[in-house]
Amino acid sequence: MSSSYLPATTDSIAQALEAKTPSEAISILYRVLENPASAPDALRIKEQAITNLSDLLRQENRAEELRSLLTQLRPFFALIPKAKTAKIVRGIIDDVAKIPGTSDLQISLCKEVVQWTRAEKRTFLRQRVEAKLAALLMENKEYSEALNLLSGLIKEVRRLDDKLLLVDIDLLESKLHFSLRNLPKAKASLTAARTAANAIYVPPAQQGNIDLQSGILHAEEKDYKTGYSYFFEAFEAFNALEDPRAVFSLKYMLLCKIMVSQADDVASIISSKAGLQYVGPELDAMKAVADAHAKRSLKLFEIALRDFKAQLEEDPIVHRHLSSLYDTLLEQNLCRLIEPFSRVEIAHIAELIELPVDHVEKKLSQMILDKKFAGTLDQGAGCLVIFDDPKTDAIFPATLETISNIGKVVDSLYVRSAKIMA
Repeated sequence: MSSSYLPATTDSIAQALEAKTPSEAISILYRVLENPASAPDALRIKEQAITNLSDLLRQENRAEELRSLLTQLRPFFALIPKAKTAKIVRGIIDDVAKIPGTSDLQISLCKEVVQWTRAEKRTFLRQRVEAKLAALLMENKEYSEALNLLSGLIKEVRRLDDKLLLVDIDLLESKLHFSLRNLPKAKASLTAARTAANAIYVPPAQQGNIDLQSGILHAEEKDYKTGYSYFFEAFEAFNALEDPRAVFSLKYMLLCKIMVSQADDVASIISSKAGLQYVGPELDAMKAVADAHAKRSLKLFEIALRDFKAQLEEDPIVHRHLSSLYDTLLEQNLCRLIEPFSRVEIAHIAELIELPVDHVEKKLSQMILDKKFAGTLDQGAGCLVIFDDPKTDAIFPATLETISNIGKVVDSLYVRSAKIMA
């Protein structure tokens, strides 16, 4: 960075734009920011220089320089309105977030900014940076720290009645509780977010977020039809904004169709006008699962899980539901295969179902313990022995009913004798 500053004028900005290399443009913009001029026009030019500089640093993946830029700009922030300061600070934090592999840097940067805003008493900015910090902590699986931060922040924001920020925080809290598998609290936080959202205008992207979270929670409760409608609403919002989250909403729509045994609808949704825009690995993965489900083929199911591991196994929402679907399919297939037998080799069942022997043996033992059928595993002989369904003896219920009736008669006689004696 050169020691001689440049005048804060449009010519300097134009000079930076015409620079042959990004490094040269960055150097010019730094020199513009070094200019001590504090006239309104100079401040406006510096704001433009900051925006251009942060964009260039992001494109060059220079995250540490973005972090140090925030520190260098603190004297400048004292000269401009607080609203503009908040916009610049949040913009630089967002630029750092766009650089891959910077989650730890983002967390430390947000913590630094929170300390500075506390010292400067910039409450509006601090609350928004703390919300961003809580989201980063959640992504980093530091749930306890994120929850502690949010609990204090929610009380503070409710006192100030900042509805738009409250929607963000309640929605974030819902996602956090869902990650901790606390569904009642996740639903309560989502209801609070919806209540706050109904009182104000909510941007379409945020409304899409609310609908997406609603769909996830309904799907978790096995209410896939309602979940589908929420995912559809989220998809329409994100699709209109050309937001990359649209493909995930569409993916979860297809998941709901598969879970309610309407796998045939998956191909038609993908081939629709809206679906064709998002053709790629995410939709290919759901189509492979739908094909496997339609054919009731565990082999195809396992091939889909192997070929699309990133899209299915590594997506926690899809993985949880597909695990349940896989178990159901496996149990149905095993029950169908063992039905004709009273004694059968486990290896033969494994051969028929085209799965490893140890996998089949483990599942059969689990089904016996869950009383899905009556039987036992003869591991010495490597066989499954299936028992006949035990016939329920009608004498026991009849005896219990008789004893119950006798009890009622004795009670009524006792009441009548008590009245006579009185």
